[in-house]
Amino acid sequence: MKITVKYFASIREAMGKNSELVDTQASTLAALRDALIARGEPYAHCLARGKTLRMAQNQLMADEAVALLDGAEVAFFPPVTGG
Repeated sequence: MKITVKYFASIREAMGKNSELVDTQASTLAALRDALIARGEPYAHCLARGKTLRMAQNQLMADEAVALLDGAEVAFFPPVTGG
């Protein structure tokens, strides 16, 4: 399936791009994250399992166990605080 992956804030800066079209066989957001990590750097560093990050699918916050939808927009971003 083809999905659009968007990167925000420090993840976007480290990745060197805002978004990309990804062709994947991943069935969940967790599997997508793992598939991206397997690509090596800079994915491995930015999306590493030890790092806290947030995910959204089609602009709705989502847990890693959520099923990945064909044609979805998936966003990765670091946790943020307001003030």
